[in-house]
Amino acid sequence: MTKVNVRNILIHIICMYSMLHIENVSTSCQSHQQGKIKELPLLGAEVLQVHAPPFVTKESVSSETHGHTPAFSRVQRRRSFIKKKKERAGIANGETAKGSDGGGGTTTEDISVPKDLDLIALPQLCFPGGLQIASEQREDSYHYLVFTDVFGNRTHAVVVQYYRPIQDVGHQNGHLSSSKSSRLYTAYGICVISKYPYYNALRDCLSCRIISVVGGLCCSSVLSQVFNLRPLQIGLPSREDKDRPAVDLDLHLPFLCFRPRQLLQIITSLLIEQRVVLLSCDWARLTLLAESLMLFIHPLVWQHPFVPILSRQMLDFLMAPTAYLMGCHLHHYEEVAAETDDLILVNIDDGTVSSSWSDGIDLPDVPLAAAECFITRVEGLQVHYDLEVCHLGDSTEVNARRAQRKQWQSKLNTHIQNITLELIVNIFREVHDHLNYEHRVFNSEEFLRSREPADQPFYKKVLDTHIFHSFLRDRLTRKMDAFTRMELSTRTEAYRLRSMTESPRRPTMQELARKYTSPESRLSKRLGASLPNLGESGGSLVGPLRQTSFKNIQVDSGRFRWTSPQRPVRFFKLPEFPPPLAYHYVQNYYQEMITLLGKAISGAASGDSSLLARYHYLRGFVNTVAGKRLDALEDFQNLYKTDTDIFPGELVNALVDSLQEGEQALADRRPEIKHLISRVKRDHERERARHVDEGVKRFQLPKKHMQLEDFVRHVQESGIVKDQGTIHRLFEALTVGKEKQVDPETFRVFYTFWKETEAEAQEVALPASALEHLEANECVFKLSSSVKTSHGVGKIAMTQRRLFLLTEGRPGYMEVTKFRDIEDVKISSAPFLLLRIPSLKIKTTLRKETFEVNLKSEVDLWHLMVKEMWAGRKMADNHKDPQYMQQALTNALLMDAVVGCLQSQKAIFAATKLAHFDRMKLEVPLMVPKSTSETLKHKINPSLGLTSPQAVDVLLYTPGQLGVSSDSEGDGNPKLWCALSDGKVVVFDAASWSMQQNQVQVGTSRVNCMLGVDRQQVWIGSQDSVIYIISTRSMSCNKQLTDHRSEVTGLHQKEDNGLNPKVAYSCSAEGAVIVWDVSTLQVRKQFQVSCDRLQSVQLCNGTLWCCKYTYNMSEGCFVAK
Repeated sequence: MTKVNVRNILIHIICMYSMLHIENVSTSCQSHQQGKIKELPLLGAEVLQVHAPPFVTKESVSSETHGHTPAFSRVQRRRSFIKKKKERAGIANGETAKGSDGGGGTTTEDISVPKDLDLIALPQLCFPGGLQIASEQREDSYHYLVFTDVFGNRTHAVVVQYYRPIQDVGHQNGHLSSSKSSRLYTAYGICVISKYPYYNALRDCLSCRIISVVGGLCCSSVLSQVFNLRPLQIGLPSREDKDRPAVDLDLHLPFLCFRPRQLLQIITSLLIEQRVVLLSCDWARLTLLAESLMLFIHPLVWQHPFVPILSRQMLDFLMAPTAYLMGCHLHHYEEVAAETDDLILVNIDDGTVSSSWSDGIDLPDVPLAAAECFITRVEGLQVHYDLEVCHLGDSTEVNARRAQRKQWQSKLNTHIQNITLELIVNIFREVHDHLNYEHRVFNSEEFLRSREPADQPFYKKVLDTHIFHSFLRDRLTRKMDAFTRMELSTRTEAYRLRSMTESPRRPTMQELARKYTSPESRLSKRLGASLPNLGESGGSLVGPLRQTSFKNIQVDSGRFRWTSPQRPVRFFKLPEFPPPLAYHYVQNYYQEMITLLGKAISGAASGDSSLLARYHYLRGFVNTVAGKRLDALEDFQNLYKTDTDIFPGELVNALVDSLQEGEQALADRRPEIKHLISRVKRDHERERARHVDEGVKRFQLPKKHMQLEDFVRHVQESGIVKDQGTIHRLFEALTVGKEKQVDPETFRVFYTFWKETEAEAQEVALPASALEHLEANECVFKLSSSVKTSHGVGKIAMTQRRLFLLTEGRPGYMEVTKFRDIEDVKISSAPFLLLRIPSLKIKTTLRKETFEVNLKSEVDLWHLMVKEMWAGRKMADNHKDPQYMQQALTNALLMDAVVGCLQSQKAIFAATKLAHFDRMKLEVPLMVPKSTSETLKHKINPSLGLTSPQAVDVLLYTPGQLGVSSDSEGDGNPKLWCALSDGKVVVFDAASWSMQQNQVQVGTSRVNCMLGVDRQQVWIGSQDSVIYIISTRSMSCNKQLTDHRSEVTGLHQKEDNGLNPKVAYSCSAEGAVIVWDVSTLQVRKQFQVSCDRLQSVQLCNGTLWCCKYTYNMSEGCFVAK
């Protein structure tokens, strides 16, 4: 999005021949016609001309003026490589190259060929099957090329091959003569190279036989550019997403060539980084299919060689030891399959996928749920244009028919991209559950164990690839791309609610009910055993942790179907291209384009900021190439108010660095440009200062003793718990009675026990009678061994809400108590023959009799756990905060793991260090004031998932109608906006109190104020002097107001009376007050208030009240006035 197309290169390639060649070729042609030889000979090809930007330079004007040359001279702007070849040959023979004046000296070149363009190999790719002489005229043919440099940057090209007669050749008495019957034809090639994949547009340009190069820009969404190359009107497509390239090809072609399951095999080959070879008899299909596949795996990016077309001279590239995606002609199939092992061979023409080492293909299957969803979606595609328009009449105007077809293709491309993106989201949906953002760690082992056994072979191969590693880097930086937006929008409400609590992972009753449908299912023998012997470490970490969440998405239902919003596309028509490429003609063209864009900006609706942003972007680019740097910077400055997503940071940096002294002096007199330059330089330096390795670490168990700081980091990386206070208590528990450090073996045993407990929870098979009594989101977290109770023999089970007994013999369910109903818990003893067995007595408010269970050696642990859960439940009820209960549950499970880890007499004493809420119950009263208890409805934790609590700087409640309009698809629920430290903003759905948006980043400074504006925006005033604007529809920050010069301290909006334009007020600490037009984001008025610190503004009865802080010398503090 931040790049501009400054290199569209047109290269003319010609067949090289001489009179002797012609005679030999003519003889061969006659022999071929007589059947004496099977194939005509191949000739060599060489570059004839290269046209490269800027085509003309200012210096050429003076040379034309002094030399009295015409205004248009192609000789000055192209290079004849045939002439250069002859000159080099002459010099080699001892001749001296002469200048145009007849004097000696070396020949100068008018233009330079780009250094990264290989003119030796290019003819081979333009004629990949070799250059043949034909005895008859052939149809023009097109194919497509992709060039990849060592940094992975791609350049795209379109090639047209057309045939023209060499000359009339005949033989009479041994001499050449003219004869129409023996005319020969040779192929010419024209190759247009662009930084952007405008395949269809460039093909249309070549079909119009243009000889000049079409310059284009790459702009995002809502605005496309069109131009006329008679008889066609050609459009450059816009981007649907700033992170995706523009799509100018037919994405349904792979679905015409392959069935869905075969496409999944090809996608799998790419995801596990195999060596893939595409084969076809049609050169054009190779690149189109390869480019489509690259879009299908987005946002994952192919990291290896990408060469869709190999000429016959390049087939040895297939011997490369690395993964790659390459293509060649189908008649090389047998040769490629025989000579090279471990290849995935994709026959486009036959629609087959095979391997070079066996008859079958040994690839892991795509995860079942994701594959079924993909196949169902593909089966619903309408990929036949004729069926779509069979009810319409045919237009007599060619451009109307083309526009109709392009509109259909654009909608189909969007639909296909949504389907393939959904496939990638379904495959990698739960990756973020196993990421530690603070330490940039991915727990791959835990992620693998959480997968279904049938899906694990696929993930084992994918997790070790470069393509997945790059994907992880984007996830760890919380990149808000198409993947993240779809993943967030398709989350179930149950998943959102579960993500609101930081509780250990266990399968819910709903998931268990789906897994075990038979009422005769028994409990796992592993869960029935006592605490495991942790001295044995072999093969215990097995079994999935939970079901994949995307199974909740019904593929036959539209409930969770995600579609990108379809915004209307506007067209900007470029002026007619100047026929002579002379300097003043080109400058006039630029000026005409700037004028047209100025009119478009003036005529655009003030509220259509996205369209205005595209116009400013285009005009800024044209001003750049026209040499008007300050005007270009002013256009790019306007992007802050319209759409910062398309701000071209690299280009603006280059413009700032290229300013001359005079331009710098003029920029200092223009406040907005001066502020832009200082901000760009500051951001650039900040980016360089914080540039660190953004690698991804895999979780590994520690190998040396850990002090507290190292222990905290390893526990957080393991994913067991993030809260630092809890980890500190765990450190105290594991170091009871010894030096304050944890040895690696203790950590390994503790981690192993924790993970075994998680794995065992997957094997819980509850009888149907138990499932009927438990809530859908309840999970079994602890199960005792078989014990005797006052209600029979069975096993005690603990969920986050209750204790219940699973009776043995005839499986049954009996509820012991909910934690909120407990009155007392104590340890007692029960007589058994001549012994007394330790037991646990639980008294509840709902039963008169006390429940007693003989837990034997487990009684002390269960006593601690039940008391902690009871205390957590009471605090959660009194404070209306469910997080207390989740924290208590985590404490109880950590007690279990500590006792299982230490296996000593001090184990129970060590576990008491984790009885946090039970200790609080004894130290401070749990009761809250009655007025608070009656008023308080709910309590949420915006710092959930962070390593330490964050202060809430600002709160904003927006009513339910915010962001809802007639064409909106939002749910209309009210929102709660919480501004945390360092510019983090967390958004909650105020109806369900689920987290709507994990984090929106608005700068890196403290947020001072927030304001809901015009029902579609939230304005955020920051300490860095910027007002950030968040769209309530996209939940992204893509606009900024940068007119303040000090920290923004207050925001206020004037009530809308329906008569006057909507305005908003902002103030900054140094006393500046700005009045904004809400629709245009332009400054309507600005004035200064004299004070030490202006804190806020408020409009009341037509009067603007300003609250300021004045420093009181006698009191030594600020006083509000």
